[in-house]
Amino acid sequence: MKLAINGGEKLRENPFPAYNTIDKQEEKAVLKVLRSGKLSTYLGTWHEDFYGGSEVQALEYEWANFFNVKHAISVNSATSGLYAAIGAIGIKAGDEVIVSPYTMSASATAILLYGGIPVFADVEDKYFCIDPQSVEKLITPKTKAIMAVDIFGQTADFKALKKIAQKHNLKIIEDSAQAPAAKLGDKFTGTLGDIGVFSLNYHKHIHSGEGGIIVTNDDDLAFKMQLIRNHGETVLAAKGYEDKKELHNMLGFNFRMTEIEAAIARVQLSKLDELIEQRIDNVKYLEEKLQNIPCLEIPPLRDEAKHVYYIHPLLFKEKSIACHRNKFIDAVKAELPPTLMRDDSPVLLSYGYVKPLYLQPLYQEKICFGEYPFSLSERVYKEGDCPVCEKLHNDILITHELMRPGMSKEDLDDVIKAFEKVWKNKEELL
Repeated sequence: MKLAINGGEKLRENPFPAYNTIDKQEEKAVLKVLRSGKLSTYLGTWHEDFYGGSEVQALEYEWANFFNVKHAISVNSATSGLYAAIGAIGIKAGDEVIVSPYTMSASATAILLYGGIPVFADVEDKYFCIDPQSVEKLITPKTKAIMAVDIFGQTADFKALKKIAQKHNLKIIEDSAQAPAAKLGDKFTGTLGDIGVFSLNYHKHIHSGEGGIIVTNDDDLAFKMQLIRNHGETVLAAKGYEDKKELHNMLGFNFRMTEIEAAIARVQLSKLDELIEQRIDNVKYLEEKLQNIPCLEIPPLRDEAKHVYYIHPLLFKEKSIACHRNKFIDAVKAELPPTLMRDDSPVLLSYGYVKPLYLQPLYQEKICFGEYPFSLSERVYKEGDCPVCEKLHNDILITHELMRPGMSKEDLDDVIKAFEKVWKNKEELL
């Protein structure tokens, strides 16, 4: 059968089902808030409403209970959560924070916001998270923290990272936007460092459209992040903190979540376990068949870790086929349809993930802030800085989202058949 990329018939025309976990429960919760007339009760000064309304506070209480953590602080996005976390640990101009280059841009721009300098460590070749060995080599007297990202739904190597942090007196911020309810041992991701940040963006495991949650067991860090979330500079004098010098740099923002978003997120949180189990089951079904295709390798799971599969990663075995990964994946994509509610996007299958951050114009030009520590720093970002990351991105890593809840076994079978069809007709690609 001729490949669709060469003019043959597509394996499937009908779109894949949408990933939509919103139902009447969320509708009921939203209507309750609308009818109350209180869409937000935040006040940006010291007042009982400084901490937000009833839905916001209920969400924070329920999130803290679910993740077995002392403090949960809602924000309007995980990006805002990362900004608040960097501010709370006291990053100042010229301080260095070691971060993964293979992540969403906000993991690094949060560092820039406070005048810090992102230092990019390489990633693990099988787990794709920041590599502790690379981290340790990059530590200098200016290093103040590590930003570890639980990429694709699997925890970073926190056993090794925490040893490094303790040895060098560093804070760890955990970007767990893609890994809610993933685990290392019996502890949830997000709770493995000093501060963890989750996302409630519309394409995450659970969502409220936009939104994020910060977690910590540290009372001081929690209060600082609450200040940063809600115009904290107006609170200090009103609450009698004029003499607390460590709080004087708490420039506040408006990172507040609305009552409607919080009401939706509360319902979504109640669905999280079930939705994750569906992802895990779908990935197991796919991997059982895809492992029989010689050019694909199934990445291992980290010991004692639970993977929650925001994205399902695969590895391309270059030596098993005489064509490049990109050409192979383009052929698979040509066999498959878009996904409903994402039908303005291409097939949710890709080679690589994001371009390594340090190769993007922001880091190549270093002019975004003018005369600023980042622009004036001697650090140069160049190709070859993180060779494992670059090799994964350019040649080896495959990522897809075709294992989300809502995908039936028949849908998954079509994904498998598309890979099998291209492998069987690989001569057409040579």
